[in-house]
Amino acid sequence: MPVTPPKYQRIYAAIRAAIESGEYAPGARLPSEAAFAREFGVTHVTVRQALAELRRDGLVEPRQGVGTFVRECPS
Repeated sequence: MPVTPPKYQRIYAAIRAAIESGEYAPGARLPSEAAFAREFGVTHVTVRQALAELRRDGLVEPRQGVGTFVRECPS
């Protein structure tokens, strides 16, 4: 029986694909955690895990009190 990846990994992959396709352009603000939670039918904690992985990979950067943005120059 195939192993299903954790929800946060599926969200990570979906957001990463949207960044790589240009749906979320460099410098663009991502939707809020609440919006992603509604879109994917998960909790905020699950969305935070996915965003933390994207941050670790250098694709996004959080800005205190403003939101999370696609990095201009992904590392």
